[in-house]
Amino acid sequence: MQYAAIKEQVQTLAKDKPVTLVCVSKYRTVEEIRAVYAQGQRDFGENKVQDLIAKAAVLPQDIRWHLLGHLQTNKVKAVIDKTTLIHSLDSLHLAQEIQKQAERKNLIVKCLVQVNSTGIPDRYGVDYKDVNGFITAVSDMPNIELCGMMGMAPQGEDPTPYFEALHRAYTESPLNGKILSMGMSGDFKQAIACGSTMVRIGRIIFE
Repeated sequence: MQYAAIKEQVQTLAKDKPVTLVCVSKYRTVEEIRAVYAQGQRDFGENKVQDLIAKAAVLPQDIRWHLLGHLQTNKVKAVIDKTTLIHSLDSLHLAQEIQKQAERKNLIVKCLVQVNSTGIPDRYGVDYKDVNGFITAVSDMPNIELCGMMGMAPQGEDPTPYFEALHRAYTESPLNGKILSMGMSGDFKQAIACGSTMVRIGRIIFE
């Protein structure tokens, strides 16, 4: 397990700016998660709602759970009171369902706007040109707190241009100064260099 080394590397790359490390625990056992928790990690991320719910039920209550994967509207009700941050708010339809369920439960749900930073039409996320309009629309929903943006670079390509474009969209948006979640096991160094304030790392932590 390389948790301590990866955490130190993130802190070194971040220099004097705060960068949050989210440990991606998908496919990992409860025992593996406990081992990282024992070293001080508190932010963990899951891709699937059912996995997040199952692990949250048996692991320490002070863990901050991040939902990283695509969220289907029919699963919103089950997860909004169990997650610290939803990284994948990618449509007005989803936002409307989160607002409806959050109002019923008297919750404020923290979300990141997922931006389609790949340029590939069938990928999840809000298109660059629509980001500010999307933010304006969701800002009128009182039970959703927009905390920043999230995006990914395509696999097998130089991530830097994609991260630079996402950072530009972020700085030109009303969410500037909040969370910019970009960077995973294979590209977190470039993401931090491009201004990421939150990285999502899993595979290399558990090697």
